[in-house]
Amino acid sequence: MLGWAVMFLIIALVAGIFGFFGIVSAAVGIAKVLFFVFLIMFVISLIFGRRRGF
Repeated sequence: MLGWAVMFLIIALVAGIFGFFGIVSAAVGIAKVLFFVFLIMFVISLIFGRRRGF
């Protein structure tokens, strides 16, 4: 999931260089959502992963 977020961020940067600002805003929005979903899933996996170890 983090890979997808980075990919959309790169798409946003390339689109920004070429002046496609509508695509930039969409790609940045998708990248932000994917990054926060990744963070939430990472924290959840850390919490439940430690409980299983005991």
